[in-house]
Amino acid sequence: MKISIPHIHKTLGDAGFFARISQRGEVKELRIKVLEGLRQIEGILIGRRVWETPLIISRVCGICPTSHILNACQALEKALEIKVSLQTEHLRKLITAAQIIQSHSLHIFFMSLADFFDIEKETYLMKKFSKEAKAVLGLRDFALKIIEIVGGRTVHPIRPIVGGFTKVPEKEDYQKILESCKKAQKESFVLINLFKNLEYPELRRKTLFCSSFSRKEYPYHKGQKIKIGEEIFSPGDFFSNQIEEDLKEQPAKKVRFGNKAYMLGAIARIKNSSPYLDSEVKNVFQEFQNKNKYFFENSFYNTFCQAVEILHFLKEIENILKELLKENQQQAFQEYKISKGSGLGVLEAPKGTLFTYLDVDKNGRISDCIIITPTAQFLRNLEEDLRSLAPLTIKKVKHLIRAYDPCIACAVH
Repeated sequence: MKISIPHIHKTLGDAGFFARISQRGEVKELRIKVLEGLRQIEGILIGRRVWETPLIISRVCGICPTSHILNACQALEKALEIKVSLQTEHLRKLITAAQIIQSHSLHIFFMSLADFFDIEKETYLMKKFSKEAKAVLGLRDFALKIIEIVGGRTVHPIRPIVGGFTKVPEKEDYQKILESCKKAQKESFVLINLFKNLEYPELRRKTLFCSSFSRKEYPYHKGQKIKIGEEIFSPGDFFSNQIEEDLKEQPAKKVRFGNKAYMLGAIARIKNSSPYLDSEVKNVFQEFQNKNKYFFENSFYNTFCQAVEILHFLKEIENILKELLKENQQQAFQEYKISKGSGLGVLEAPKGTLFTYLDVDKNGRISDCIIITPTAQFLRNLEEDLRSLAPLTIKKVKHLIRAYDPCIACAVH
């Protein structure tokens, strides 16, 4: 028997699915079919100047351009040995958190929720869950407003640059956002209450969870360490020596850790760093986890983890804004000199850990670029999870793929 899905809608990008199953029910062949062409952004960057590189890299994705532009800035700052101000760090954290909230909100409601109810049309979904629809749109607008105020516009922000920002917001802007935080937090509870009461499909498969890691905080802005399973690596060691790109199945990269697949994203971050969640958020998560014995063996729960992260990052935004209001306004960016060097940027994009490596020659031109996106890393794990589904049905396949929140556009960059 063959199962073929020409196109899986409600995912970012164009992908299909194929499986061949024996009469005994054994999966003989299974793969995610990437249907988009290779975009070759890494090649386009060769010879480009330092200042224009982050703007180009942000075009990898229209959903998480903030993650890409900030990670490129971090990579180049390491290459050129630039130390940015505390104000810059706070502002970057602010829009990274906002990017995660915006992405998660849209994904769990508009792309994943319908799978629990066999609803095909979003108009029916919004009628059935009108309260939740208003909440998710409120959260999206809140997050986009932050990105616009800090980044200059809601999509493909233009203010983040190597060394800082072209312009920083006024303190009045921070105060306005802060005044909206409590309303946004209430809206996040509407989503949490919805997703904690859903009936999740069964799936049991142990896997490795990979994310940035810090012993001081819930990490997302800068990857100080990489934790995978029980092992902890420096970002450089993990990127250079521990993972390997598989380019046999282009246009999408697939990455493995040794010969093992691994999971990223919200569920991986919570698995590795739940002690560092905001205390209220931690209680919400633990209450749900305690009722689900094999929580971390079921990737369908990634959607619940995204709902939990929305609340955590709203709390994070509130704390950052309070710090920014205390600080004196500083220079928007740090001036720098061009020199030869290389740097690796690591941060948590909404869908998982993002790696951006950039090599700069003595003239300030890019001589090498490697981008490893979250989807490229978890595609292999997704295929192994799909093999574990029993019985393998079109409905379950679509549901699990969407629960992973893949971005095929990023994977074929």
